[in-house]
Amino acid sequence: MGLRLFKWQWIITIFTVVIFTFTGCDGRQERTDTDTPESGVIRISVDESFKPIIDSQIQVFEALYPQAKIIAEYKPEAACFRDLIKDSTRMIIVTRGLTPEEERYYKDSLKYRPTWDKVANDAVTLVVNNKSNDTMITMAKIKGILQGTTGDKEIAVFDGLSATSTVRYAIDSILKGKPFDPKKVFATTGSREVIDYVSTNSNAIGFVGVSWIGNKEDTAQLSFLKKVKIVSVQCEQCEGKPYVKPYQANIMLKRYPLVRGLYYILKENYDGLGAGFVNFMQYEKGQLIFRRAYLGPAKMNFTIRSATMSR
Repeated sequence: MGLRLFKWQWIITIFTVVIFTFTGCDGRQERTDTDTPESGVIRISVDESFKPIIDSQIQVFEALYPQAKIIAEYKPEAACFRDLIKDSTRMIIVTRGLTPEEERYYKDSLKYRPTWDKVANDAVTLVVNNKSNDTMITMAKIKGILQGTTGDKEIAVFDGLSATSTVRYAIDSILKGKPFDPKKVFATTGSREVIDYVSTNSNAIGFVGVSWIGNKEDTAQLSFLKKVKIVSVQCEQCEGKPYVKPYQANIMLKRYPLVRGLYYILKENYDGLGAGFVNFMQYEKGQLIFRRAYLGPAKMNFTIRSATMSR
């Protein structure tokens, strides 16, 4: 009997040691990660419409912190949200934050709330064929094309018919929940393919993120601008209702009607590499990268001054 008692006491002791190996005295799981705000390797999922600007952010961040590696996978927005629940995905970059219902869901699933915020303002840009003379459009006509009520020959081309942020924006913000006319709205497999399609079809209007086409200092985007023209959209809230392009000042002042946010959602309850990259995007260096890419920085105030040309 004494031998059996000793045996069970020994087993209980070993079990207790194992438990305390994986938990602290307060019951929290010990960290098993190896990343810090300036080092390590993480994977993130990014809305494909933000690829040019996020590539730039990662390139500069990794140059400043050589021991850090951020592996970005670019995909439709809905796929990014599906990735958020995966252990392998540390952060997503999309066009919206979390709803209260989503915050509760992730808290129940992860045992903590992911953090999120807006770091820049983006714009949905309309592009037409270089041979087109019709480079100004009203919001009413955009809505009519998407619903198929204009009777015109124009067709709308998106980076996908479902699951992409640009499609969701068009349905939610332009059509207010109403469906597309399937005879008037077509899909490609990505933003670059939208530009290529419009460049060879004179009746097509393409919808892409401004970071694909708005930076005239980027050689790749200059090559795109040789293929297509950027459309001016009427600013209905502006005095005189002028037609404006998605230039940086128009985005920051919300003069351009098709402005949307660029958000991060971080699944990290400690100061790891994800938090380091978020801090980089939120503060001076990252905000200046957004500015130089002609997006609207959301965390730093930049002065916009009126100027007149002297003769």
